[in-house]
Amino acid sequence: MPKLTRYIFVVVLFLVLVAIRAFEDLLFYDPYLTFFENDYLYIDSPRREVAKLVFFTSLRFLLNTLASLGILFLIFNDKTVIKFSCLVYVFAYLVLLIPFLYFVINPKQEDYYLFFNIRRFLIQPILLILLLPAFYYHKLKR
Repeated sequence: MPKLTRYIFVVVLFLVLVAIRAFEDLLFYDPYLTFFENDYLYIDSPRREVAKLVFFTSLRFLLNTLASLGILFLIFNDKTVIKFSCLVYVFAYLVLLIPFLYFVINPKQEDYYLFFNIRRFLIQPILLILLLPAFYYHKLKR
């Protein structure tokens, strides 16, 4: 694939990530979007449907993961990078979903900040921000 085409696809995938973030209110059920915009340390947790929330959080994680894996593949063009990244994403999902469920089922005001950050890793492409420079550095060292 020519470099220009790869770069265009990378830009398109970054725009997909931006669109997921921009249209999060319309695409996903998440009562915590408005909750964390307010002074959440002093108010009660919002009403939520746990199964629906977990489904839409998982869907958002999956969409971000697919776009991120596409970006990583187009930039590095290496299947081992994708295999390792898949393992990282699956491991991160499993490790982060357990405390996410705990905080959703047992909301306590003293845990809101920790819950906010765990939720952030599930709904935003933070792993891509960590993996891109790591693989670039690894590529430079090889």
